[in-house]
Amino acid sequence: MDALIASGGETNAAIGARNRTQRRHTHVGPAAMSTTTIFWFTLANFLSSGLVWAYVARCYPNFVPARYWSAASLSASIGPALGLLFPNPVGLLFAAQMTVLAYCLSEVGIRRFYDRPTSWIATALVISASLAGFMFFRLVIDDYAMRVVVYSLSQGVPVALTLPLLLSRDHRRSNHGARMAGYLSILLLVAFACRAIAALLHLGGSETTMVTVDAVQAGFMLVAAFLAMTWNYGLLMMAIDRLRGDAAELALIDDLTGAGNRRRLLQRMDEECAMARRTARPYALLAIDLDGFKAVNDGFGHSAGDDCLRQFAQAAQDQLRPGDTLARCGGDEFCIVLPDTDLQQAGEIARRVLAACPRQFGNAGHTVRTLSASIGVAQWSPDLIASPERLMAAADHALYQAKHSGKNRVVLYEPAPPLAPIFDDEIGSAPLPAPHALTAMTGPDHHHSGF
Repeated sequence: MDALIASGGETNAAIGARNRTQRRHTHVGPAAMSTTTIFWFTLANFLSSGLVWAYVARCYPNFVPARYWSAASLSASIGPALGLLFPNPVGLLFAAQMTVLAYCLSEVGIRRFYDRPTSWIATALVISASLAGFMFFRLVIDDYAMRVVVYSLSQGVPVALTLPLLLSRDHRRSNHGARMAGYLSILLLVAFACRAIAALLHLGGSETTMVTVDAVQAGFMLVAAFLAMTWNYGLLMMAIDRLRGDAAELALIDDLTGAGNRRRLLQRMDEECAMARRTARPYALLAIDLDGFKAVNDGFGHSAGDDCLRQFAQAAQDQLRPGDTLARCGGDEFCIVLPDTDLQQAGEIARRVLAACPRQFGNAGHTVRTLSASIGVAQWSPDLIASPERLMAAADHALYQAKHSGKNRVVLYEPAPPLAPIFDDEIGSAPLPAPHALTAMTGPDHHHSGF
């Protein structure tokens, strides 16, 4: 009896071991997983993101990209909602297309962010190709791996189209969110490629259907959803950087004329001084005062004076080069910063600005005949006029001479070389050097006279 019990016990133990061995060999890979959890995760995240973008679009109606990114997030949340409501091949087919549409809308929003032309034809082609591929590999050839390949390609194409914009050298330098979104675009493309390769190689090891996926595919789906959400945060950082930059730019603009204000002028002069010290290439400053402006204000009212200021700012801006900066210092006083410009070149630009004045002020809603401008011109010098303050003082000195020599003229400030060397620590406190020559250019007739 004891022997039979022992043998029976041994037999039961052997049977249990054999069953465990069979189970281990039966499940070669991870078990298949339902997509329900993944859908709920994706739905919650993108729905919240869509609401945030909708609020941004409402608060900043002129920020057009927010509308596209809001629609993209809501589209990405509709996809899993369809999968949850209709857990069948048809529901999942349309869920996949909503996700592809979300990436296409994100790409359109990025193009609008950088003021690039958009084409809905490209979006329609991507979605049509995705839908055709899904239907072919479901109805004609039932191949799950190829459906994953089609899905990955459909998502990857719009993401890849954003790379030239997001990773542009200029955009990365000026917008940290663009750099983050660009790097995440690369990670998304890697995730899409890895998922497609895993499907083709059947790395999951379990039977996969339209409704259930193996753990490997589920993992790639979660990684892609996580990266897409983080990519969305990169877009949000892009928006914050843009809106903050716009606010900072408004703080540097004169409301009346649209030119820079005094703060913008000092900022540009500091930048150009630093550049001139590094490169030893000079820059110049024009100090401008409108002649007869007080008479316009007193005789015709402030609205006429405002019209004259706006028209002069536009006339002056039309004579400048890209990179030159016009700023209104206050009242009827303007300054122009001319990078990489010597004194004679600056004088020619000043003469063009002066010649443009009579053409602009024939009638600003009133009869204005006598309005002209006096302009003082000075050039940065590493030894004598090395700071923004000294350059502005030199330009003001030339402007003073222009005003007291008949007005409607340009005067160039040319400092005389010092008798003794001036050291770097003395430049800021040393008196402004006496002018070696003040060259005057009169108004539109272009006659020259010297002082």
